[in-house]
Amino acid sequence: MAIIGQKVADKTLARINQEKYHLLKDGVTVSFLNRKGEQEKKRLSFFDFEDAGNNHFLAVRQLEVTGELYNRRPDVIGFVNGIPLVFFELKAHHTDLRNAYTDNITDYKDTIPHIFHCNAFIILSNGTDARVGTVTSPYKFFLDWKRIEEDEAGIVSLDTMIRGTCDKTRLLDIFENFLLFDDSGGEVAKIMAKNHQYIGVNKVLEKVSHIEDLKGKLGVFWHTQGSGKSYSMVFICQKVHRKLGGAYTFLIVVDRSELERQIYDTFTSVGAVPASKNKDNVAKNRDDLRKLLQENHR
Repeated sequence: MAIIGQKVADKTLARINQEKYHLLKDGVTVSFLNRKGEQEKKRLSFFDFEDAGNNHFLAVRQLEVTGELYNRRPDVIGFVNGIPLVFFELKAHHTDLRNAYTDNITDYKDTIPHIFHCNAFIILSNGTDARVGTVTSPYKFFLDWKRIEEDEAGIVSLDTMIRGTCDKTRLLDIFENFLLFDDSGGEVAKIMAKNHQYIGVNKVLEKVSHIEDLKGKLGVFWHTQGSGKSYSMVFICQKVHRKLGGAYTFLIVVDRSELERQIYDTFTSVGAVPASKNKDNVAKNRDDLRKLLQENHR
C-alpha cells in the first residue's frame, strides 16, 4: 500500500505519524479513467467514519513484525481495515506499569518503528492499571480512562480502557476528532484528548446539533486548572466544523492578555487557524471585533 511505503528515512517517527494521520483521516485524491475514457478525480477514504460497522476490525496477538536488525512480537495490535491503529503492551499484574513503557515501548520504537507509522494511540496495562498515550508521549503523559459516561463512578481498569477507547464507534471517533499535532515546541508532539475532554466535547456536539431547540444555550463545560481548556476548545471547534459543517464561527473571549496569547498560540500550533505575525484573527477593540465577525473567519 502506497501510504505505508512512502520514503521516510529522513523523517522522525512523530513527523511520519503526523503525515500518515492526515492521509488516513482526510483520504487521498486519485486520478483514473472512467468508463467513458475520461480523466476523473475522486477522493478515496480509508475508513467509514459515519458508520463504524462498515469497517473491518481485527486484533492480532503476537504478530511477528520484521525490523531492520531484529524481529519483535508485540502483545496485541488492533487493525482497522488492515491499518494498525492501536498498540497494546501488556504486563503481568505484579509488574510496575512503567516497565511496559521503559522496557518495551521504547525498544519497539527503535527496532520496529514502522508499526507506529499509522498508530492512533498506545495502551499500556498490567491487568489492573491501564493507561493510554501516543507515539510521542513520555510515560507521565500516559493517562487513565476511567469513565465511559460522565455520571459513572471512575474505575481504572483494562476493561474500562478498552470499552472507552476501542469500542468501534469510539475508536473511530477518537481517531477522527480527538487527536492533534502540536508544533510549538520544535519537534511535533501528538496530543490525544483526555477522558473528560472526550466526554465533554461530545456532550457539547450533541447540544450544538439541537441548538435551535435550546435557544442557543449550550451550558458550561467546566475545567479545573491545567486540565486542558485550550485543547478542549480546539477539539470542539474542529469537530463541529467537520461533522456539522463549516458555517459556524467561534468567538473566544478571555479576561487577560496572557490567556489571549496562550489560546492563540494553541490554535495556531495545532493548525486550527493560520498563524499570522499580525494576529489577524485577534480583535483589538470592539470595532475591530465587529469587522472580524462580518468577514469570513472561522
